This record gives sequence, C-alpha cells and structure tokens, in this order.
Amino acid sequence: MRKQQSVQILYFANGSDGPFVEIVSVKQQKRRTSVCSSADSESDDLLPVLINHSQILKELHLEQLMSHIPARAQGNQWKLVYSTAVHGTSLRTLYRQMAELDRPVLMVIRDTDGQVFGAFSSDPFRVSSYCYGTGETFLYSFSPEFQVFRWTGENSYFVRGFLDSLQMGGGGGPFGLWLDADLYRGSSYSCNTFCNRPLSLHHDFTVQELEVWSFV
Repeated sequence: MRKQQSVQILYFANGSDGPFVEIVSVKQQKRRTSVCSSADSESDDLLPVLINHSQILKELHLEQLMSHIPARAQGNQWKLVYSTAVHGTSLRTLYRQMAELDRPVLMVIRDTDGQVFGAFSSDPFRVSSYCYGTGETFLYSFSPEFQVFRWTGENSYFVRGFLDSLQMGGGGGPFGLWLDADLYRGSSYSCNTFCNRPLSLHHDFTVQELEVWSFV
C-alpha cells in the first residue's frame, strides 16, 4: 500500500509559550493553498482562485480546465464578468460587461440536460463586422467526458459577435457554438475551425446557466 505523504505545520497562537503542530496530508495542504492562495504560489497543480462564486464550476471542472488555459492566463485569479444568474439573459448585456476588457475570457454553459461545456476566447466577446481571435481560442465539453477542441489551422473563424447572436467556429456549415440574443437557445455542430464534436448531448440546446470569467 502506498504511504500517504504528510507535512508538519507549526502554528504560534496568541498567549502561547511555543508552537503547536498539525500534521496534514500533502493533498490537504494543496487544497488549502488553492483556496487561500497567495500571489507567490506558482504550483501548476493548484486550483485557481475564483474571486466570485460560480453556479456551474466545480473542483473537477477547474482541475481539468487549468492545464489547457494558455500560459499568459495561468496563475491569475478568475473574476466573474457576466452571469445569467446575476445580470439576466441578454447578449447585449454580456457585450456591455466586457466593453473595458482587453484579456482572454472563459465561457461556461450548463444546459437544461445538466451538461457543462463552453469556450475559451483569446479576446473578450464584442460586436464586430469580422471574425476575431487567435489560435489560443478553443472549445471544450464535459459531455460526457472532458475534451478540448483546439484550432485546426484550417480557417480563422474563431469568434464573431452580432447583436442577435454569438458565433464561434465555422467554415462552410454550422457553427461550433452558437447562442441567440437572449442567451437562451444555442446550438453546437462540428466545424472546420475546431474539428469538434457537438458540445452538448443534442445539436440544439437550452441554456440553464451561463457565466463568463476573465483572468486578473
């Protein structure tokens, strides 16, 4: 049987003549550090610090997403920029919440089937007359197991924002991820940009919760 590693932690309590010792497992200590994280921590296997509460993201989601976030966003705290639970269901509001951002964002969706999926965008979402983004952009899904779909290099149809829809991925057919103006209806099909499978259980889905996180 593999012996569990442990560490000793010394504490100095007020009014005490000396330190007292607590023995915890290495795994417990990592988890503590991830929750109370200091800016000096550089361990890749620590969970990110979420400044705000997430209605969707669980520890397992964070653990699996972390290794795929580009290096320039690694080690940053995650800040909730937009949430349907907080800001209502409006694509216009989503754009407005990101008007001052100049950094990547992570979109997380939970649909009415309970499936979690979304996209990492190298650029904040905005209305544009052309496609924008870089090869850092990717789609992902936890439905039914975690998969990441990265840029194939075939085209550069990363993101395009309209007032009535948000589109990600494309090329001669449906979009990798599409959302309507009310952030209520969506669809996901295989596309040339990411060569992804549908992110949800069904091509067409209904959004239950949607969040967008930035890295600060």
